[in-house]
Amino acid sequence: MKKFVCFVLTVLIIAGMIPISVLGLGPTNYTYAYNEWGIPIPSPDAYRVSAYILGQHLYFNGENLGNFRSPQDLHIHGNLLYLADSGNHRIIVMEFFEDTTWEVVDVRTHALLNGAPTNFNNPHGVFVSDWYANRGQIWIADTDNRRVLHLDENWNVITEILHPGIHGDSLIDPDSDFLPTKLAVDFSGRLFVQARHINRGLMEFDRYGIFAGYMGAPDVVVDIIAQVRRFFATPAQREAMLLNIPVEYNNLHIDQEGFIFVTTAQEDVDPISRLNAMGDDILIRNGWEYPIGDLWVGVGADRSGPSEFVAVTSLPNGNYVTFDRNRGRLFAYDPQGNLLYVWGGPGNREGFFTFPTALANMGYTLFALDGGIGGNYSALTRFDLTEYGALINEALDMYLRGMYEESYDVWSEVLRINGNFSMAYIGMARALLRQGYYREAMDFFRLQNDYRNYGRAFGFYRRIWMEQNFWIFASTLGVLMVVPPVVKKIIKVKREIDES
Repeated sequence: MKKFVCFVLTVLIIAGMIPISVLGLGPTNYTYAYNEWGIPIPSPDAYRVSAYILGQHLYFNGENLGNFRSPQDLHIHGNLLYLADSGNHRIIVMEFFEDTTWEVVDVRTHALLNGAPTNFNNPHGVFVSDWYANRGQIWIADTDNRRVLHLDENWNVITEILHPGIHGDSLIDPDSDFLPTKLAVDFSGRLFVQARHINRGLMEFDRYGIFAGYMGAPDVVVDIIAQVRRFFATPAQREAMLLNIPVEYNNLHIDQEGFIFVTTAQEDVDPISRLNAMGDDILIRNGWEYPIGDLWVGVGADRSGPSEFVAVTSLPNGNYVTFDRNRGRLFAYDPQGNLLYVWGGPGNREGFFTFPTALANMGYTLFALDGGIGGNYSALTRFDLTEYGALINEALDMYLRGMYEESYDVWSEVLRINGNFSMAYIGMARALLRQGYYREAMDFFRLQNDYRNYGRAFGFYRRIWMEQNFWIFASTLGVLMVVPPVVKKIIKVKREIDES
């Protein structure tokens, strides 16, 4: 019987009636990475879709929740997922389980302000604190109500943050709109808000909701030619010239160490940065290319131009994943900025996206939110690691914890699965370098044309070689210093004897 079933499945696969991916025997998505020459190389799936959730799949108290409408944000707190279903003016709370099942545990359309309901209006952002000082407290970017709500665990309003200009702050134009869209809170209770039409960085509020200023504004870079043209222009010409103003962030994410990732879709600016408390960018960019998304940006499927990052999330081992709105792809990077793998794409089926809006993680499990187009195709996708992806993350985690020999073995297993994965060679080389096997590390770095790290390994190898072979140089130097005078003396004595 078993042989017969295998025979039937084989025939159906050959006939194309059953996709190989359904049987778990092949890729469910197009996954790739770029090699050292910037060429995309296909690879096994690092993540696979384990749940594809539409609004009509969800029930709460026996009632169907209906379609999502332009959902804009996600946040993970423990095993709870908070989803800002913006067009429906509600926050949906879902509990996820290890077997990839889920349950809706709460749906909120309002908070309680002084005991009375106050409805949400197109909320674009939600954040739930996991920090010790305010664990479980909730912040809502209630966009069209032009406010941020700070709530306790029971959805009672602790602080209602309105337009800072109302309080007479000179840094804010009181006639401008306050349209908060994304937010995050650090361990000290400071609130960081990304708002529309604000290009001076993130708005910072203290733990009491008082506006404290801006932080992390992107640098404005003006080329020398534009500066010269502006210098010689008349006042009328200067007024007609485009102003060089900072770009506007579109999302933010606070990592486990309290640093803030920010993204922007503006061209000619780093699409992702990691800000410290002073607002300085400390993102490490040691990869072959900067973390900018796709390197090949030709026209295809009505998409063109560079990647447009609209969301980012950080994993427990320091890796981070970005979400590209332009082509619906996800890009995973290690802490050094090396690209690990890319997957996803434009489309309205599982594992693809029409209008990406948010990204969050529960451990190494990823949740990607598709805002849809015109109220259609909105969906929440859960991705879980494959064996291949788990091995890569395990190797990186071991390396960070100083388990260099163990990480070498895991990288070897990664190469067994995918011999074209450049980062595996780099990982093995770094493990060898840390263990003092400089010559072997040089060979692996040379294979991947990693000249910078090859130079480091060569420097260590040269120093060790000199220490081990110093006696040769010392002996040679000693001979060169002693033998010529002795020979010269012998010749002189012999000459004197001959003359006498």
